[in-house]
Order: sequence, then structure tokens, then C-alpha cells
Amino acid sequence: MSAEEIANKLWGLCNVLRDDGVTYHQYLNELTYILFLKLSEVRDFEEQIPEEYRWSKLKAIKDNKVLFDTYRDLLANISRKADNATITEIYTNASTNLRKPVNLKTLVSSIDQIEWFEEGEQDKIATIYEELLEKNAGEKKSGAGQYFTPRPLINVMVDLLVPRLGERWNDPAAGTFGFMIAVNEYLKAKYDDYYELDSREREFQLTKAFSGCELVQDAHRLALMNAKLHGLDSSIVMGDTLSDLGKSFSNFDGVLANPPFGTKKGGERPSRDDFTFPTSNKQLNFLQHIYRSLHRRGGARAAVVLPDNVLFEDGDGQRIRRDLMDKCQLHTILRLPTGIFYAAGVKTNVLFFTRATTETGNTPGVWFYDMRTDVPSWGKRTPFTRAAFAEFVEAYTGGMALEEVRGKYDGSIDEAKRQAIDNKRWSYYSREEIRAKNDSLDLGLLGSRGGEEGPELGEPLEIAKEAQAEIQGILKELEHIMKELG
Repeated sequence: MSAEEIANKLWGLCNVLRDDGVTYHQYLNELTYILFLKLSEVRDFEEQIPEEYRWSKLKAIKDNKVLFDTYRDLLANISRKADNATITEIYTNASTNLRKPVNLKTLVSSIDQIEWFEEGEQDKIATIYEELLEKNAGEKKSGAGQYFTPRPLINVMVDLLVPRLGERWNDPAAGTFGFMIAVNEYLKAKYDDYYELDSREREFQLTKAFSGCELVQDAHRLALMNAKLHGLDSSIVMGDTLSDLGKSFSNFDGVLANPPFGTKKGGERPSRDDFTFPTSNKQLNFLQHIYRSLHRRGGARAAVVLPDNVLFEDGDGQRIRRDLMDKCQLHTILRLPTGIFYAAGVKTNVLFFTRATTETGNTPGVWFYDMRTDVPSWGKRTPFTRAAFAEFVEAYTGGMALEEVRGKYDGSIDEAKRQAIDNKRWSYYSREEIRAKNDSLDLGLLGSRGGEEGPELGEPLEIAKEAQAEIQGILKELEHIMKELG
């Protein structure tokens, strides 16, 4: 069976649990607890599981009630009994949402009957889990889309930053650890699955090269599982990067992130005391953290997904953008299309920048690519794939084709080659022009320069749908703020 077929079968088991009132997100957590035991057997790390809780013991139990009682005992005690730190963290505060013993028996039996992999397909298991994460994020009822970045976007961001062996990479809003998994897969593909590395180099890649921080316990649990299945023993801290905890996240070669949307606790400023410009806007605080967390030896770089408001917000927003352009070379902003994230109506961008060795005057100008105006409406009918980035990649690299970039691009920003790109979506604003616009970066869309033709408005129905999605997003955020305020 293919990874997708297995993932579909596992996801279909959710139907078994509907009578128990289990939500999609609860189901994925439940599946994570059970899957981990099965996969410890398949991936040969079963010795890390206390003997009484191993898969062979569970599947051998015939009586449904005994199985259910054993499972509940496992969830309550495995984190205390296991010696492995990752296992302890995965099962911390674990509890079951199942109520009917027969449903647990069905899950265990169904998972055990699946033909997990054929010879030479050991990595399929990790792919299966990623498929499940994506399915969960795609279910509007699950609420998981807030910490899931579309795979094609992740891979393009990784390709353009060109990670290297021996570097330290971080995601301060890790979600399910998708960015770091992608960097690891990029390097494994480039360096023969790490087979030619010596033991010290290999240990560094698997234990020290990638790290993250995640505030939401369920997402943190999924991140640990995801890393484990990809053979990584990475440090993934559960906590708030915008608290004092985040001060220790520093000296990185690279950062990739998609910080959560919204304000901090309904308008409260971050508890960290080391931000020059503390603000209630979470994305602006994450942006500050990210460019401060890069080392200043030269070559440290980042790509960050941020909503439109970061580009134009006055006050602290203006001061943070100015600080970013001083301390870093902010060389590229990709204006992303709407509809690619599971949060409806959110308008986002990717900021690409490199930390300089000095503190001022490091952005001579910014290149913009408009991937938003007059583009297909991405969704189930028009899937968002890697191919959508072909023209952007060509512009970013100065002429390199999408299929070549992973193997040939060296990460350099060649201004002469960029200037030679003839694409109406590709535009440049000097630092002087940006300064004249009050340091706003809400630029680069078709029609923003006087001489260019503006975008077509599109079909009235599509316009109405987009407006509705935006309104719903605003109302949801207002509801959240009101709840936080009591």
C-alpha cells in the first residue's frame, strides 16, 4: 500500500469514533498515542517502551474491557515509567477521549492489519504521519490549520535558503515541526542520507542541527512524534518564545517560521524584557525575535510567513520594519495568494532576509514578487502545488528553473541577474522609495506603481466569497479577543 492509501485508511477509522463524540483533532491525538506504540515495533525502538505497554502486549489482549483498562493505565503512567525523554514528552498529560472499549479494539486491530511498508520503503511511515497531519489541518472543524503550513510553500522556502551541513536551524513557532523536517529531508537528499558523515557529524545532524518551540501542548506532541518518525532526536521545547524562555534561542544559522496570527492574550505585551519595541502584535514580536536570533558572523538567514498588517502597521510596526532593514538585508518579499492557508481569507507574505555583521544601513532595496493578483483561486478544484512557484523561483534566483534549484542554487542574491528578469509581477523598490512611503512594505502588487495596469477584479461571486472569508476571519479574531478579555 502507498503512504497515501494507508493515511486514507487510518483517517477513515475516524468514522469509528464518531459515536464516541471524538473530534478530528482529538482523533489525531488518539491515533498518535496508539500509532507510536505500533511504529516503535516497526521502526525498531520498542525497547524504549516499558514492556507491559508494548504493541505485542496490547494486540494480544482479547477482552475489550481489559484492553481499554490497560490502555488507560498506559496513558496515565508511561511518561513516568519510560526512560526516553521523547516518549515521556509525547505522553505527558495524555488521556483518552474514547468511551467505548470496542472502538479501541477496532483501532488496534485495524492498525495492526495494515501492511506498513515493503522492502526499501522504511521512510513511508514518516510520510504517512505527515499525510495525517495535513488531512487534520484540512478539516475546518479540527482547528489545526493554524499551525500547518502548506508543504509546497515549505519546500520552496527551504530550497531558496539552501541549508548546509553543520548549521543550526530553528523554528520558534514550530507547530508540527514541518519546516525543520523539510530542512532535514533536503540535507539527507543532498548528502546521501547522511551515510558518508562520520559519527560525530551524523549525531550533530540528528540531535543538534534542528530545534523548535511550540506553545500548544497538542501541537507539541505531534511535533515530537513527527521528529521521532523522521529519525530526529531534536530539541522541541514546549513553551512561549515571546516569554523569557525565548531569550535562550539564539545564534542560529537559519530560521524558518510561520508564527501564529492574532494578538497576545487579547492585547497584552510580551513578558520578555529584551525587545527594543515590545508590542501586542504577536507577528511583530516574532519578527523581532527571529532577526535577533540569527548570528552576526555573516550568512545567517531567515524566511518568515507574516500577514499583511506587519507590512504596513504604524507605530511599533514602522520602527520594527526600520530596525529589520537596518540590521538585515531584507532582499525579497513574496506576496502570497489568498486561499492557500486553512485560515480563510488571511493575506500573507514571505519575508526573506539575511542578518548582517553591522547594525545599520544593510537594506539597499527590496524585491517584491506578486503571486496574489489575478491568479487562480486555489482550493480542492485547483490544488496548490510546487509548480505554482516556478516564475517566482526564476525571479528570485535570477533565471534558474524550478526543477534545477534544489541541486544547483547556491543561495546567492545576484542583483544583476535579478534586474534582467522580465516579469510584470517582479518589482524593485529602493530603500529611499520605501522611506518616502513611511517605511511601509505593503508594496509590489500589480498596479501599485503608476504606470502599470491594475489587476482584473474577477468574477463577482469570487469577490463576494473572498470578502465573506475575510469578514469571518475578523469576526473570529474579535470573538477570541472578547473571550480573553472576559
